[in-house]
Amino acid sequence: MHRLPSRKAIVRMRITAVLICLKCLLAPLSAAVFLYGFIQNDDAKIITGLALVFFTVLLVIAQWLFAARTNCPLCVTPVMMSKGCARHRHARRFLGSHRLRVALSVLFTGGFRCPYCGEPSVLEVRERGGS
Repeated sequence: MHRLPSRKAIVRMRITAVLICLKCLLAPLSAAVFLYGFIQNDDAKIITGLALVFFTVLLVIAQWLFAARTNCPLCVTPVMMSKGCARHRHARRFLGSHRLRVALSVLFTGGFRCPYCGEPSVLEVRERGGS
């Protein structure tokens, strides 16, 4: 088991995991509310749908900024950001997404398996080897 270098890295992982999960929930919800309002010709629902779309875009930008610094302690690849690198041959997905699987495991198990190197990591600060 690998451990993260600092408390800040753990906080970034958890914040990014929450943002990814919110994005996966809000994106279809905002599209559904907007389309429903458009079909029903209801201005209030259209405005609500557009507000949700705007909020989802802000959420994606925040998630992108936080995800850039969520590195695996072994291979130093951002695990919650798509870099176009080759993934481990046994890397598993959840609903078609490697990032969503990592985010859910960070939130619910307190650790994750890197989709790039395949090594497990736990959300704990590693001990410094000093004298």
